[in-house]
Amino acid sequence: MKKIKYISLAAGVALMMSLSSCSDFLDKTPDTRVYLSTVDQLRELLVTGYMSTNYAPTCELSSDNVVDNTAPDANGNRYNLQSYSYADDQLFAFEDVNLATDNDSPSGVWSGCYGAIATANAVLEKAEEFEANGADANGALDASAKAELNAIKGEAYLIRAYHHFILCNVFCLPYRGPELSKEVEGIPYITKPETTVKPKYERGNLATDYEMIEADLLKGLDLVSDEYYTAPKYHFNKAAANAFAARFYLFKREYDKVVPYATAAFKGNDPSTLCQDGWMQNDFFYIKDIGRYFTGTERASNMMLMSSYSTWWRRFVQSSRYTCNREARRATIQGPGPTWENVTWRNNSTGETFAMHPMFQGVCGTAGGASYGSYFAGNCFEQFEYSDKLAGIGYVHMIRSEFNTEETLLCRAEAELFMGDTASCFRDIKIVDDSWHKNANHSSSEVELTPALIEKFYSTQGSSKTGGRQFGIMKTIKIDQVCPSSKYRLEDYMIPWEQCIQHYRRIWTVHTGMRFFDIKRLGLSVTHYQGASNTEHTISWPDRAAHYAIQIPSEVLSAGMDSTSRKPVITTAVGASASIATEVSNITPVGSGNKVAKKSRKGAYRRKY
Repeated sequence: MKKIKYISLAAGVALMMSLSSCSDFLDKTPDTRVYLSTVDQLRELLVTGYMSTNYAPTCELSSDNVVDNTAPDANGNRYNLQSYSYADDQLFAFEDVNLATDNDSPSGVWSGCYGAIATANAVLEKAEEFEANGADANGALDASAKAELNAIKGEAYLIRAYHHFILCNVFCLPYRGPELSKEVEGIPYITKPETTVKPKYERGNLATDYEMIEADLLKGLDLVSDEYYTAPKYHFNKAAANAFAARFYLFKREYDKVVPYATAAFKGNDPSTLCQDGWMQNDFFYIKDIGRYFTGTERASNMMLMSSYSTWWRRFVQSSRYTCNREARRATIQGPGPTWENVTWRNNSTGETFAMHPMFQGVCGTAGGASYGSYFAGNCFEQFEYSDKLAGIGYVHMIRSEFNTEETLLCRAEAELFMGDTASCFRDIKIVDDSWHKNANHSSSEVELTPALIEKFYSTQGSSKTGGRQFGIMKTIKIDQVCPSSKYRLEDYMIPWEQCIQHYRRIWTVHTGMRFFDIKRLGLSVTHYQGASNTEHTISWPDRAAHYAIQIPSEVLSAGMDSTSRKPVITTAVGASASIATEVSNITPVGSGNKVAKKSRKGAYRRKY
């Protein structure tokens, strides 16, 4: 039912009086556009050139980082829990979404990205006009104004490239190389501001989209500058631009380009000095402090942050139906790894024992009971902006660490692996692994990472009860079938290393949606069990890969856009603030030699929310 707003009597009288001047109003052109006339205005407008919606809910619900707590577990236990949104049910079942258009839905991702692209296009069009005239409204452009205009254009090109990249990786099948991608449906690549009502756009193909992304990316890299930013980590600064290039070429399987761009992102710094642990800071008592630190500008690892209006945190924590639990949490937050497999913990309330990732020891939170709750890593947190404190209303924000040192290092490690440089690959993996142990409240049972340890833990010959074969940590990687390359192939000796990298990326990016992108480009299989009947939904390459692509939003289809095909893939072989309770106080180390580091148990093991 539509809600009707009531107005006061005085307001009604004022409304009647205003009707007498209606004809005067209609004589004027109803134009509310912002007219850009100076270089400074272009720079200020780009503050709004980043999507304010969030792709994490759409992508996490489509990944193996989430389970349905209402489906019976291994012991037959199930719970009658409500989903936060009906669209969550559709996403989890890999169905087309037509039940939501909010910021956290596929519709929100689509509109958010194209809104940012529209801003970039408006800025680029006006910048070209200023350049052609040699002046803006303030007069002739001097050398300083021209340099600033170039930097503005650089940021706009990067914004346009990045948001088209996100659209491709949400709404399209994975990139398959320059030839096969010509047969993959793309998304409209928009390079000019809209000037007509209800324009008709064609989807094109993914090969063309990636060519245009690359062109904009390279233009942006050539022009972008850090000199004009007052808050550089909320913009495409040079480090973030290079990190984006490293990720783009990783997805494109042009590994020789990944390494130099990833290296440039560190700006001459030793990346090990940039990876700082924020999980066990001594002055943190609330888990929200950890989340804010992790996505804060003061954290050296963060290259670019993005703010979104998103209920992802509260739908994930308050609603305990689709959450990171069971196999999902065992493969991420509370599960084994090569250097922490022997560190055993016990949940005193359930008697359950498990290994726990060193980052999360003492700081991961849960909502609900141990068997049906949501396990939360602490790498993001809702930040509420009050518009009226007395009324308790305002805006829900989520800050994303969109580019950071750890993820960029793992991009470089994967590229080095496929280039045959396992020594450099190991160096980068170890930097990430070492950073996870910094200041962690862990026991002495953790060990130092070695190549032999990687090969042992992620061995395909091990039993299902040991190492990476537990909890779906290791999955068959089909990257050569998804994106065939005559230059690079996944050789047998590389498999344990690539399994390690995808596992580390999964841990590091949990809750962010990035895992879904990796599932697609690596051709991993995902099976969801939904509802009391344990209905099985599976995506896999190539027979059930059609739903790797999220369907175009229903309102866009209604406007005439072609829908995403659901035909099987034909592959060609070529060479209000949420309140949650913590179980941390119930988790204690067990086993011989597990001596807890000497820290305050109040500060290290108990977190208030």
